[in-house]
Amino acid sequence: MGGRARLGVPSGRAAGDDRAGAGSAGRTASRDLLTAVAIHLRLQPDARRAQLLEVGFRLFTERPYDDFSMDDVAAEAGVSKGLLYHYFPSKRQLYTAALKKAAASMLAATEPEPGQPPDVQLRRALGAYLDYVREHAPAYRAVLRGGIGTDPEVAAIAEDFRRTVLDRLRQGLSLDPADPRLRTALRGWIGLVEAASLDWIEHGELARDELLGVLTGALGDLLRRVRPERGPTLT
Repeated sequence: MGGRARLGVPSGRAAGDDRAGAGSAGRTASRDLLTAVAIHLRLQPDARRAQLLEVGFRLFTERPYDDFSMDDVAAEAGVSKGLLYHYFPSKRQLYTAALKKAAASMLAATEPEPGQPPDVQLRRALGAYLDYVREHAPAYRAVLRGGIGTDPEVAAIAEDFRRTVLDRLRQGLSLDPADPRLRTALRGWIGLVEAASLDWIEHGELARDELLGVLTGALGDLLRRVRPERGPTLT
């Protein structure tokens, strides 16, 4: 027996060690595979929800709210109606989720650049805003105009968007958030931006930079009237 071991035939203990090592490696590989499958299964619902949200929002921007049903969304997405209702129990919930997604996307696209002078921050952020409006005109119309009347949740989405823009303006221009004159002036300017942007994508008569100059100039005029001693130059 000793001679066989010396000639390269493994002893019983060595063979057992090899089998134990192979079993351990196999178990590790199985755990890794199960982990990968679990991760895939966790991500899959998110991906499916995002797909349904994208299809639903596209339909919302292409047609009036009352002109299509959840059956249309399911057919367009290539899924069963039951699966669609699993993620979005009602057409209204799908619609509000789509509006939230569009508002968040627009805020991300117009995030100010810190460290820049106030006028540079404003022009860049507002320029990005106009670029987004031009590239996502149906989504912009949907966020601002809604599609289901005076629904309070839809109104709250638009209001949250405006409040974020207002806070960014106050911070970027170093304005007192407690001053009611500034709040009124800035809210009025935000309304001007929205109305002018809707008119711009409807008629397309102004160049992008021309509209940018009109809007930044209007804000500068407002601030000089409200606080003539400190109104920043934005034109």
